[in-house]
Amino acid sequence: MGEKQHRLLTFRTVTQYKAGIIASLLHQCYAKILSAEPQYWQTEGAKWLQFDREVFENPETMGQCVFITCLGEEEIGFGSFDPRQRPEWGIIGHNCVLPHFQGKGYGKRQVLEILKRFKQMGIKRAKATTSEHPFFLPAQKMYIECGFQEKRRLIGGPDPRYRIVEYEMEL
Repeated sequence: MGEKQHRLLTFRTVTQYKAGIIASLLHQCYAKILSAEPQYWQTEGAKWLQFDREVFENPETMGQCVFITCLGEEEIGFGSFDPRQRPEWGIIGHNCVLPHFQGKGYGKRQVLEILKRFKQMGIKRAKATTSEHPFFLPAQKMYIECGFQEKRRLIGGPDPRYRIVEYEMEL
């Protein structure tokens, strides 16, 4: 086994980092689709910057609902969630892993970490969404592997050619 396989995956509080890390990770994770279809995805960058700002401006609320995923000491992605509809619902937010770490189960481990936190909060059901765009096929598969069931497809999202896929699961 290589050295990278021996390193431990950890989930660190976002407050250990500087503002900008979330937007940076999102830009890196979505770089391929941003460059291929900027007419649909470029506007997401401003939303990511706003999300990043809100997380760091509200460390006791939003900041508690975001974690940075590290492999050893290296930041490889992050997960976020919204527990405000508890105890009925918890909503999985942004969940991304840097491209060269994708396909190794790290995104699934992030989602499982969020589900574990939901259970600790007494949340009964979880929701997650992604796009039906081919870029998001790995995310679709991952949610199913985590135990989610597809519930509906909705019009909306950055690219009008593709719908939003909504998933739900009982906890």
